[in-house]
Amino acid sequence: MAIVEGTPQQSLVVVRKPRSLFSEAFRQLLRNKLAVISGIFIILLILTAIFADYIAPSGFAEGRLVDNYAQPGVEFPLGADFMGRDVLSRTIYGARVSLSVAIVAATVSLIVGLVYGLIAGFFGGRVDDIMMRIVDFLYGLPILIFVILLQVYFKALDRSGGTGFVGLIVGINDRLGGLFFLFVAIGLLNWLTMARITRGLVLSARQKEFIEAAHAIGSSRFRIIFRHLLPNVLGPCLVQETLQIPGYILLEAFLSFIGLGVDSPTPSWGIMIQEGYQALRSSPHIIFAPAAALTVTVLAFNFLGDGLRDALDPRQRGN
Repeated sequence: MAIVEGTPQQSLVVVRKPRSLFSEAFRQLLRNKLAVISGIFIILLILTAIFADYIAPSGFAEGRLVDNYAQPGVEFPLGADFMGRDVLSRTIYGARVSLSVAIVAATVSLIVGLVYGLIAGFFGGRVDDIMMRIVDFLYGLPILIFVILLQVYFKALDRSGGTGFVGLIVGINDRLGGLFFLFVAIGLLNWLTMARITRGLVLSARQKEFIEAAHAIGSSRFRIIFRHLLPNVLGPCLVQETLQIPGYILLEAFLSFIGLGVDSPTPSWGIMIQEGYQALRSSPHIIFAPAAALTVTVLAFNFLGDGLRDALDPRQRGN
């Protein structure tokens, strides 16, 4: 803020420095207490997943059968599962799987959807028609069933092994505990919504004056797409992708629950729930920790996504 002095007969003029769009959006986000709390929780969860080797009381595969279904106590703060493995440790390591799937699936969806939608929206005409008919065709597929069939195929491929390129892919998947095939299955079709949203935003933005000015001065198509259009559509796309993350986490948990997710003993909250529900009446503590972690994480991403949407959308600010 700057103060400009005038003559004695004139009053002081107060000039405020204009705030940038992102600084104003950040201030708006900070006013949303629920979104701030959710963001702090997600940051702590990420740090927990990164440093799980130092935080977890024991390894996720360490256990003794003599300790199976042990009740919560000093040795096992949240109890032990049917193989005597510490539930707390497996829940902490399970955060790695859920966050890895969320980050990788969201990144693939954002990159592929952005590029696809930018090209379709910018060129329009026959190019747009062909590209969007492909999207419509893929939308007609039952995505959940398609993902399940892919995982069934990948699991069979993993059991049969292979040589050459197939053996290399299977080896990578084994080293990642079954996560690689899960990344492929979830990220294969989840970019469709992002492509549609990007295309709509580009169709709206390309009619504006700054795009016409870029054409007038002879800017290349590549420069117009990635220097002028992309920054204007990136914000809404990031918000939309944040809102999609809970769906990725729930999909991974569902696939792991039905035995098509990560490979045991790699811990996943879905696998832990599947392993514990059979002893729900006698040992409900086995399910409580992974179920609570899954629920709170999904809610946190939902609240953060809602907060980002309200902060970045002027129509949602109420001012």
